[in-house]
Amino acid sequence: MSLFTPQIAIDLGTVNVLVHVQGRGVVLQEPSVVAIREDGNRTIIVEVGRAAKEMYGRTPGEIEVMRPLRDGVIADYFVTQGMLEYFITKVAGRWPMRKPSVMISVPYGVTSVERRAVREAALAAGAREVNLIPEPLAAAIGAGLPVGTPTGNLVVDLGGGSTEAAVVAMNGIVCAESVRVGGVHLDEAIISYVRKKYNLVIGEPTAEAIKIKIGAAVEMDERLEMQVQGRDQVAGLPRTITITSGEVTEAISEQLQAIVNVTRAVLAKTPPELSSDIIDRGMVLTGGGALLRELDTLLTRETGVPAYVADNPIACTALGAGKALAELPVLQRSIPDI
Repeated sequence: MSLFTPQIAIDLGTVNVLVHVQGRGVVLQEPSVVAIREDGNRTIIVEVGRAAKEMYGRTPGEIEVMRPLRDGVIADYFVTQGMLEYFITKVAGRWPMRKPSVMISVPYGVTSVERRAVREAALAAGAREVNLIPEPLAAAIGAGLPVGTPTGNLVVDLGGGSTEAAVVAMNGIVCAESVRVGGVHLDEAIISYVRKKYNLVIGEPTAEAIKIKIGAAVEMDERLEMQVQGRDQVAGLPRTITITSGEVTEAISEQLQAIVNVTRAVLAKTPPELSSDIIDRGMVLTGGGALLRELDTLLTRETGVPAYVADNPIACTALGAGKALAELPVLQRSIPDI
Protein backbone atom coordinates (compact mmCIF):
# COMPACT_ATOMS: atom_id res chain seq x y z
CA MET A 1 0.00 0.00 0.00
CA SER A 2 1.49 3.34 -1.03
CA LEU A 3 2.57 5.71 1.70
CA PHE A 4 0.60 8.53 0.07
CA THR A 5 -2.64 6.63 -0.52
CA PRO A 6 -5.43 8.04 1.71
CA GLN A 7 -6.73 5.35 4.09
CA ILE A 8 -10.42 5.65 4.90
CA ALA A 9 -12.50 3.36 7.14
CA ILE A 10 -16.30 3.48 6.87
CA ASP A 11 -18.88 2.19 9.34
CA LEU A 12 -21.73 1.75 6.88
CA GLY A 13 -24.73 1.57 9.20
CA THR A 14 -28.48 1.44 8.69
CA VAL A 15 -28.95 4.67 10.70
CA ASN A 16 -25.56 6.43 10.63
CA VAL A 17 -22.40 6.46 8.52
CA LEU A 18 -19.12 7.20 10.32
CA VAL A 19 -15.89 7.83 8.42
CA HIS A 20 -12.42 7.44 9.96
CA VAL A 21 -9.39 8.87 8.16
CA GLN A 22 -5.92 7.58 9.06
CA GLY A 23 -4.08 10.18 11.13
CA ARG A 24 -7.20 12.32 11.68
CA GLY A 25 -9.60 10.02 13.54
CA VAL A 26 -13.38 9.98 13.01
CA VAL A 27 -13.98 13.01 10.79
CA LEU A 28 -17.59 12.47 9.75
CA GLN A 29 -20.78 11.17 11.33
CA GLU A 30 -23.97 11.64 9.36
CA PRO A 31 -27.33 9.86 9.04
CA SER A 32 -27.42 7.24 6.28
CA VAL A 33 -30.45 8.92 4.74
CA VAL A 34 -30.84 10.06 1.13
CA ALA A 35 -33.51 12.25 -0.51
CA ILE A 36 -34.20 11.18 -4.11
CA ARG A 37 -36.38 12.34 -7.00
CA GLU A 38 -37.46 10.30 -10.02
CA ASP A 39 -36.93 11.97 -13.40
CA GLY A 40 -38.29 9.66 -16.05
CA ASN A 41 -36.14 6.50 -15.82
CA ARG A 42 -33.43 8.25 -13.81
CA THR A 43 -33.12 8.54 -10.04
CA ILE A 44 -31.64 11.88 -9.00
CA ILE A 45 -30.10 12.30 -5.54
CA VAL A 46 -31.33 15.58 -4.04
CA GLU A 47 -29.69 15.55 -0.58
CA VAL A 48 -27.55 13.17 1.50
CA GLY A 49 -26.96 12.78 5.23
CA ARG A 50 -28.06 15.39 7.77
CA ALA A 51 -29.76 17.62 5.18
CA ALA A 52 -31.79 14.65 3.90
CA LYS A 53 -32.81 13.58 7.43
CA GLU A 54 -34.16 17.06 8.15
CA MET A 55 -36.45 16.62 5.13
CA TYR A 56 -37.94 13.36 6.53
CA GLY A 57 -41.75 13.55 6.53
CA ARG A 58 -41.65 17.14 5.24
CA THR A 59 -41.24 16.74 1.46
CA PRO A 60 -43.63 17.14 -1.49
CA GLY A 61 -44.81 13.96 -3.19
CA GLU A 62 -42.11 13.85 -5.89
CA ILE A 63 -39.24 13.70 -3.37
CA GLU A 64 -38.73 10.50 -1.36
CA VAL A 65 -36.53 10.38 1.73
CA MET A 66 -35.15 6.86 2.24
CA ARG A 67 -32.56 4.70 3.97
CA PRO A 68 -30.61 2.85 1.24
CA LEU A 69 -29.47 0.24 3.79
CA ARG A 70 -31.81 -2.09 5.60
CA ASP A 71 -30.77 -4.39 8.47
CA GLY A 72 -27.16 -3.42 7.79
CA VAL A 73 -27.11 -4.52 4.13
CA ILE A 74 -27.69 -2.69 0.84
CA ALA A 75 -31.37 -2.37 -0.07
CA ASP A 76 -30.86 0.07 -2.96
CA TYR A 77 -27.53 -0.29 -4.80
CA PHE A 78 -27.63 2.93 -6.86
CA VAL A 79 -28.56 5.16 -3.92
CA THR A 80 -25.95 3.51 -1.65
CA GLN A 81 -23.28 4.12 -4.31
CA GLY A 82 -24.31 7.79 -4.53
CA MET A 83 -24.24 8.12 -0.73
CA LEU A 84 -20.78 6.52 -0.50
CA GLU A 85 -19.50 8.76 -3.28
CA TYR A 86 -20.79 11.82 -1.40
CA PHE A 87 -19.09 10.81 1.87
CA ILE A 88 -15.79 9.70 0.27
CA THR A 89 -15.62 12.96 -1.71
CA LYS A 90 -16.41 14.95 1.43
CA VAL A 91 -13.39 13.55 3.31
CA ALA A 92 -10.93 12.90 0.43
CA GLY A 93 -11.73 15.91 -1.78
CA ARG A 94 -13.32 15.96 -5.20
CA TRP A 95 -10.04 15.42 -7.08
CA PRO A 96 -7.72 13.47 -4.73
CA MET A 97 -4.10 12.91 -5.86
CA ARG A 98 -4.66 9.19 -5.28
CA LYS A 99 -7.85 7.19 -4.93
CA PRO A 100 -8.32 6.12 -1.29
CA SER A 101 -7.88 2.63 0.10
CA VAL A 102 -11.13 1.85 1.94
CA MET A 103 -12.11 -0.52 4.76
CA ILE A 104 -15.86 -1.01 5.24
CA SER A 105 -17.56 -2.83 8.11
CA VAL A 106 -20.28 -5.33 7.17
CA PRO A 107 -22.60 -7.39 9.41
CA TYR A 108 -21.34 -10.83 10.42
CA GLY A 109 -22.91 -13.56 8.34
CA VAL A 110 -23.77 -11.47 5.25
CA THR A 111 -23.96 -13.47 2.04
CA SER A 112 -21.26 -13.35 -0.64
CA VAL A 113 -23.74 -11.47 -2.87
CA GLU A 114 -24.24 -8.80 -0.17
CA ARG A 115 -20.46 -8.53 0.36
CA ARG A 116 -19.89 -8.11 -3.38
CA ALA A 117 -22.57 -5.40 -3.53
CA VAL A 118 -20.81 -3.36 -0.80
CA ARG A 119 -17.39 -3.81 -2.45
CA GLU A 120 -18.65 -2.87 -5.93
CA ALA A 121 -20.58 0.16 -4.62
CA ALA A 122 -17.43 1.48 -2.89
CA LEU A 123 -15.27 0.91 -6.00
CA ALA A 124 -17.85 2.69 -8.16
CA ALA A 125 -17.91 5.52 -5.59
CA GLY A 126 -14.17 6.17 -6.11
CA ALA A 127 -12.23 3.74 -3.91
CA ARG A 128 -8.93 2.33 -5.21
CA GLU A 129 -9.25 -0.93 -3.26
CA VAL A 130 -11.87 -2.14 -0.80
CA ASN A 131 -11.48 -4.45 2.20
CA LEU A 132 -14.41 -5.65 4.30
CA ILE A 133 -14.33 -6.42 8.03
CA PRO A 134 -17.07 -8.06 10.15
CA GLU A 135 -18.72 -5.43 12.37
CA PRO A 136 -18.31 -7.32 15.69
CA LEU A 137 -14.55 -7.67 15.10
CA ALA A 138 -14.21 -3.99 14.16
CA ALA A 139 -16.28 -3.01 17.23
CA ALA A 140 -14.10 -5.15 19.52
CA ILE A 141 -10.90 -3.58 18.12
CA GLY A 142 -12.39 -0.08 18.45
CA ALA A 143 -13.46 -0.78 22.05
CA GLY A 144 -9.83 -1.54 22.89
CA LEU A 145 -10.29 -5.27 23.60
CA PRO A 146 -7.15 -7.45 23.30
CA VAL A 147 -8.42 -9.25 20.19
CA GLY A 148 -4.93 -10.44 19.17
CA THR A 149 -4.55 -12.62 22.28
CA PRO A 150 -5.92 -16.11 22.99
CA THR A 151 -8.25 -14.54 25.60
CA GLY A 152 -12.00 -14.64 24.95
CA ASN A 153 -13.73 -11.28 24.47
CA LEU A 154 -17.50 -10.96 24.15
CA VAL A 155 -18.79 -7.94 22.23
CA VAL A 156 -22.46 -7.09 21.68
CA ASP A 157 -22.79 -4.58 18.83
CA LEU A 158 -26.19 -2.88 18.87
CA GLY A 159 -26.69 -1.15 15.54
CA GLY A 160 -29.62 0.56 13.87
CA GLY A 161 -30.71 -2.43 11.80
CA SER A 162 -29.30 -5.46 13.65
CA THR A 163 -27.69 -6.64 16.87
CA GLU A 164 -24.66 -8.94 16.73
CA ALA A 165 -23.03 -10.78 19.59
CA ALA A 166 -19.60 -12.36 19.01
CA VAL A 167 -16.74 -13.96 20.89
CA VAL A 168 -13.44 -12.67 19.52
CA ALA A 169 -9.96 -14.16 20.04
CA MET A 170 -6.71 -14.36 18.02
CA ASN A 171 -7.85 -11.61 15.58
CA GLY A 172 -10.89 -13.62 14.53
CA ILE A 173 -14.49 -14.43 15.41
CA VAL A 174 -14.79 -17.73 17.30
CA CYS A 175 -18.60 -17.77 17.32
CA ALA A 176 -21.28 -15.21 16.63
CA GLU A 177 -25.02 -14.76 16.33
CA SER A 178 -27.05 -11.91 14.92
CA VAL A 179 -30.68 -10.83 15.02
CA ARG A 180 -32.28 -8.22 12.79
CA VAL A 181 -33.38 -6.09 15.72
CA GLY A 182 -31.83 -2.68 16.24
CA GLY A 183 -32.54 0.96 16.96
CA VAL A 184 -34.93 1.31 13.99
CA HIS A 185 -37.04 -1.60 15.29
CA LEU A 186 -37.21 -0.02 18.78
CA ASP A 187 -38.52 3.18 17.13
CA GLU A 188 -41.14 1.16 15.21
CA ALA A 189 -42.24 -0.55 18.44
CA ILE A 190 -42.73 2.85 20.11
CA ILE A 191 -44.78 4.10 17.11
CA SER A 192 -46.99 0.99 17.28
CA TYR A 193 -47.45 1.26 21.09
CA VAL A 194 -48.46 4.96 20.96
CA ARG A 195 -50.89 4.26 18.10
CA LYS A 196 -52.56 1.34 19.92
CA LYS A 197 -52.71 2.90 23.40
CA TYR A 198 -53.40 6.56 22.59
CA ASN A 199 -54.83 6.44 19.03
CA LEU A 200 -52.03 8.85 18.13
CA VAL A 201 -49.93 8.67 14.97
CA ILE A 202 -46.30 9.78 15.39
CA GLY A 203 -43.36 9.68 12.98
CA GLU A 204 -39.95 7.98 13.20
CA PRO A 205 -38.08 11.15 14.30
CA THR A 206 -40.53 11.59 17.22
CA ALA A 207 -40.21 7.92 18.23
CA GLU A 208 -36.42 8.22 18.14
CA ALA A 209 -36.58 11.34 20.34
CA ILE A 210 -38.78 9.47 22.87
CA LYS A 211 -36.29 6.56 22.96
CA ILE A 212 -33.31 8.87 23.50
CA LYS A 213 -34.92 11.21 26.05
CA ILE A 214 -36.85 8.81 28.30
CA GLY A 215 -36.23 5.25 27.00
CA ALA A 216 -34.89 2.57 29.38
CA ALA A 217 -34.35 -1.20 29.18
CA VAL A 218 -35.69 -1.85 32.71
CA GLU A 219 -38.05 0.06 35.03
CA MET A 220 -36.13 2.88 36.69
CA ASP A 221 -36.58 4.29 40.20
CA GLU A 222 -36.79 7.78 38.71
CA ARG A 223 -39.84 8.14 36.45
CA LEU A 224 -39.15 10.24 33.36
CA GLU A 225 -41.90 11.70 31.20
CA MET A 226 -42.18 13.60 27.93
CA GLN A 227 -44.86 15.46 26.02
CA VAL A 228 -45.45 14.06 22.54
CA GLN A 229 -47.30 15.68 19.65
CA GLY A 230 -48.95 13.70 16.89
CA ARG A 231 -52.10 13.27 14.81
CA ASP A 232 -55.22 11.83 16.42
CA GLN A 233 -56.29 8.72 14.47
CA VAL A 234 -60.01 9.31 15.08
CA ALA A 235 -60.42 13.10 14.79
CA GLY A 236 -57.49 13.59 12.38
CA LEU A 237 -56.40 16.65 14.38
CA PRO A 238 -53.10 17.42 16.17
CA ARG A 239 -53.02 16.28 19.82
CA THR A 240 -50.49 16.21 22.67
CA ILE A 241 -50.03 13.36 25.17
CA THR A 242 -47.61 12.67 28.02
CA ILE A 243 -45.66 9.39 27.86
CA THR A 244 -43.53 7.91 30.66
CA SER A 245 -40.28 5.93 30.72
CA GLY A 246 -42.19 2.89 32.07
CA GLU A 247 -44.43 2.89 28.99
CA VAL A 248 -41.40 3.05 26.68
CA THR A 249 -39.85 0.06 28.52
CA GLU A 250 -43.11 -1.84 28.00
CA ALA A 251 -43.25 -0.85 24.31
CA ILE A 252 -39.76 -2.17 23.49
CA SER A 253 -39.74 -5.24 25.78
CA GLU A 254 -40.17 -7.76 22.92
CA GLN A 255 -37.22 -6.31 20.95
CA LEU A 256 -35.04 -6.22 24.09
CA GLN A 257 -35.83 -9.89 24.73
CA ALA A 258 -34.55 -10.71 21.22
CA ILE A 259 -31.28 -8.92 22.08
CA VAL A 260 -31.00 -10.93 25.33
CA ASN A 261 -31.70 -14.17 23.42
CA VAL A 262 -28.98 -13.54 20.81
CA THR A 263 -26.46 -12.87 23.59
CA ARG A 264 -27.47 -16.09 25.38
CA ALA A 265 -27.19 -18.04 22.10
CA VAL A 266 -23.56 -16.95 21.67
CA LEU A 267 -22.71 -17.79 25.30
CA ALA A 268 -24.22 -21.27 24.74
CA LYS A 269 -21.89 -21.82 21.72
CA THR A 270 -18.74 -20.46 23.38
CA PRO A 271 -15.93 -23.01 24.07
CA PRO A 272 -15.53 -23.64 27.85
CA GLU A 273 -12.02 -22.13 28.09
CA LEU A 274 -13.21 -18.89 26.54
CA SER A 275 -16.37 -18.89 28.70
CA SER A 276 -14.25 -18.60 31.84
CA ASP A 277 -12.45 -15.58 30.30
CA ILE A 278 -15.80 -13.94 29.53
CA ILE A 279 -17.12 -14.46 33.07
CA ASP A 280 -13.96 -12.78 34.41
CA ARG A 281 -13.83 -9.97 31.85
CA GLY A 282 -17.53 -9.38 31.15
CA MET A 283 -19.11 -8.30 27.86
CA VAL A 284 -18.69 -4.93 26.19
CA LEU A 285 -21.63 -3.14 24.55
CA THR A 286 -20.98 -1.05 21.42
CA GLY A 287 -23.11 0.74 18.83
CA GLY A 288 -25.74 3.44 19.29
CA GLY A 289 -28.15 1.01 20.97
CA ALA A 290 -25.68 0.61 23.86
CA LEU A 291 -26.66 4.14 24.97
CA LEU A 292 -30.18 2.98 25.95
CA ARG A 293 -30.48 3.48 29.72
CA GLU A 294 -30.02 0.37 31.89
CA LEU A 295 -29.34 -1.98 28.95
CA ASP A 296 -26.14 -3.14 30.68
CA THR A 297 -28.22 -3.85 33.81
CA LEU A 298 -30.72 -5.94 31.80
CA LEU A 299 -28.02 -8.03 30.08
CA THR A 300 -26.13 -8.57 33.33
CA ARG A 301 -29.32 -9.73 35.06
CA GLU A 302 -30.45 -12.02 32.22
CA THR A 303 -27.09 -13.68 31.40
CA GLY A 304 -25.13 -13.56 34.67
CA VAL A 305 -22.19 -12.00 32.80
CA PRO A 306 -21.22 -8.44 33.77
CA ALA A 307 -21.97 -5.99 30.95
CA TYR A 308 -20.47 -2.55 30.49
CA VAL A 309 -20.77 0.14 27.81
CA ALA A 310 -17.63 0.93 25.77
CA ASP A 311 -16.17 4.42 25.72
CA ASN A 312 -17.74 6.26 22.77
CA PRO A 313 -19.83 3.21 21.69
CA ILE A 314 -21.15 4.85 18.49
CA ALA A 315 -17.62 5.34 17.09
CA CYS A 316 -16.20 1.91 18.08
CA THR A 317 -16.80 0.19 14.72
CA ALA A 318 -15.34 3.08 12.68
CA LEU A 319 -12.30 3.34 14.99
CA GLY A 320 -11.78 -0.43 14.85
CA ALA A 321 -12.06 -0.51 11.05
CA GLY A 322 -9.44 2.27 10.90
CA LYS A 323 -7.05 0.34 13.14
CA ALA A 324 -7.70 -2.83 11.10
CA LEU A 325 -6.77 -1.01 7.89
CA ALA A 326 -3.47 0.02 9.47
CA GLU A 327 -2.79 -3.58 10.57
CA LEU A 328 -4.12 -5.33 7.48
CA PRO A 329 -1.25 -7.87 7.03
CA VAL A 330 -1.73 -9.16 10.61
CA LEU A 331 -5.51 -9.52 10.24
CA GLN A 332 -5.24 -11.18 6.82
CA ARG A 333 -3.53 -14.14 8.47
CA SER A 334 -6.69 -14.77 10.52
CA ILE A 335 -9.31 -13.58 8.00
CA PRO A 336 -8.07 -14.38 4.45
CA ASP A 337 -11.03 -12.71 2.68
CA ILE A 338 -11.01 -9.47 4.72
